[in-house]
Amino acid sequence: MSAWAAKRFWKQATAEACDGGFCVKLDGRAVKTPAKRPLVVPTLAMAQAIAAEWDAQEGLVNPETMPVTRAANSALDKVAVQFDEVAGLLAAYGETDLLCYRATGPAALIARQAAGWDPILQWAAQDLGAPLHVTAGVVPVDQPGESIARLTALVQGFTAFELAAVHDLIAISGSLLLGLAVAQRRISVKQAWDLSRIDETWQNEQWGIDDDAAELEAFKQSALEQADRFFALCR
Repeated sequence: MSAWAAKRFWKQATAEACDGGFCVKLDGRAVKTPAKRPLVVPTLAMAQAIAAEWDAQEGLVNPETMPVTRAANSALDKVAVQFDEVAGLLAAYGETDLLCYRATGPAALIARQAAGWDPILQWAAQDLGAPLHVTAGVVPVDQPGESIARLTALVQGFTAFELAAVHDLIAISGSLLLGLAVAQRRISVKQAWDLSRIDETWQNEQWGIDDDAAELEAFKQSALEQADRFFALCR
């Protein structure tokens, strides 16, 4: 059975324990991923969330309204089968982390970046043992090899399901440190979003908000929040 049937055919979706974790069944038939893998997830809470998404479908199935299902599919069909590549891609964000590249002016923006980003850098240095260098402008700055190694080890320590969530936390925010800070509950996802958009917020304050840009920003923020929710469901 293909999990992504075009039209609803089932009466009830249920979350159940199964070999290796928890699965979702549609009228007793186990859901599979788009790649035909058994959709077996690590927690009952995640399985229940997926079942709720399937139960909420009416008529044609709309994957866009099923973020937990899509994230679980991604964890199994993409992240798990190329874990090292995904982990390496995310760890590389530490070499050019958003928080390390500061504005050269005006002074008020420089101060705002410092107030928001310096505490996260201090946390990374003290709690994670991964100090990073800060520079002004966009010229690349080399980061300490030991720090990148420590951050890489943290990324590699996630499960495939957690890494699927962390991928979006990092990629959307543009910062490995912000993604890790959310995952370790050092900051909230709302704080991470605000910190990742300091430059954009400054520009909006100076020049006003573009409607199209605002729509895109709302989409990204929602995706970041969904990633945080999925990470919580992994545990």
